[in-house]
Amino acid sequence: MEGGSICTVSSLHCDTAPLKIVRAQKQYMTDSLGVQYLDCVSNIAHVGHCHPQVVTAGKNQMATLVSAQGFVNDSLTKYVKQLISYFPDVLSVCYLVNSGSEANDLALRLARSYTNRMDVVVFDEAYHGNLGNLIDISPKMFNRMAQGKREFVHVIPYPDTYQGSYRDDDPQAAEKYVKEADRIITQATCNNRQISCFISECLIVNCGIVVPPRNYFRLLYNLIHEAGGVCIADEVQTGLGRTGEHFWAFEQYGVIPDIVTVGKPLGNGHPMAAVITTQEIADALGEYYSTFGGNPVACAIGMAVLDVIENEKLIQSAKAVGKTLLENLQILKTKHAVAGDVRGMGLCLGIEIVQDKCSRKPATELAQSIVYRLKEDHHILVQVEGPSHNVIAVTPPMCFTQLNARSLFNALDIVLSTCYQPGTVCTNIVDAQGSRSILSMEDLDSLKKENVEGPEAKRPRTSYDDID
Repeated sequence: MEGGSICTVSSLHCDTAPLKIVRAQKQYMTDSLGVQYLDCVSNIAHVGHCHPQVVTAGKNQMATLVSAQGFVNDSLTKYVKQLISYFPDVLSVCYLVNSGSEANDLALRLARSYTNRMDVVVFDEAYHGNLGNLIDISPKMFNRMAQGKREFVHVIPYPDTYQGSYRDDDPQAAEKYVKEADRIITQATCNNRQISCFISECLIVNCGIVVPPRNYFRLLYNLIHEAGGVCIADEVQTGLGRTGEHFWAFEQYGVIPDIVTVGKPLGNGHPMAAVITTQEIADALGEYYSTFGGNPVACAIGMAVLDVIENEKLIQSAKAVGKTLLENLQILKTKHAVAGDVRGMGLCLGIEIVQDKCSRKPATELAQSIVYRLKEDHHILVQVEGPSHNVIAVTPPMCFTQLNARSLFNALDIVLSTCYQPGTVCTNIVDAQGSRSILSMEDLDSLKKENVEGPEAKRPRTSYDDID
């Protein structure tokens, strides 16, 4: 990096100073030393850690009926009906499973049963789960394994308009990326391969919070359908209103997938997931059984999560808070030479750290150092994404507030200023129990409610509205 130096910490904060988390509430996590952290990572705790309404629903149902596999149960019928109501009418069949990996595995089975084909189209660097079938279609995994790419997998470039071949100054970027996909699919067809499906996130988190051009998926879905395949939207990390505009990320692009998968945010961390598809595709699979999928406890928790999203207006909050945070991060991009790009939707945002804005070369070590400094100096937890591990991802619980957004912005501004100053080297690492810029819940308990947002001690509550 010309004219400057970076922090000397080369490992992620969890490697150099591991956290032992003992409890969590709302958007805060507490370690074994009693240090409170602002959680900007846990998108699985969708409506907030240990939400009272979700916890109560699970406890009450567990005390009543835990398993009813093979029998009629009102909680299953009620939950599936409510979940399906958030989808376009054509997506009318729901399978309940236990994890995002299981959901994506079932989605592959559905696609292959319906098309009588095997081949899968995926984005480069994509990740869709840790089952064997999913490792085979996850370049992020198989590129680092001896097995390599299977012959039935066809990898297309993801539409990265910052680092990719076609960038944000090209008004035809979407068409050009789709043309690249067309070339790869055509080559596969010439080699007697037949496409079964295309699976992807619509807001591409695992590739570095990549936001495709607006018309990209409409063009690509048309291409896949023309090739005889079906389209699977992986909403495990982006669904349930996280993007702030719609309940599902695919709605941002005006497309309707043939199959949708949803993961653990459905249960706020409780192991549950779902696959939603059309009646025609479901009929091709025939019967499907899952001992634990759709059990009464999972359905009760799932209902509570959907109710909280609606009652606490978390989608509207994600839009408002995300807009403010994105605007503030744009200020950092203007102010700091290493903040190359800021992008995302709602509460799914990314800051790409580069060595300089001209070359856009990833600054992997610096990004990891920033993550470490945010944790140690400011007690804020973030993580890195992307193939070069240089995109700082912000995917907090949906109860993340404007005050939290301001804290994150201020801390990032300080860390970026300290970690990259021409002619200086940043080596000081603050002790885990040092001064903090984020107040803990214990601290908040001692302050007046009207001055600082936080929970009051020693009184029952059933909703986070009581906290705010």
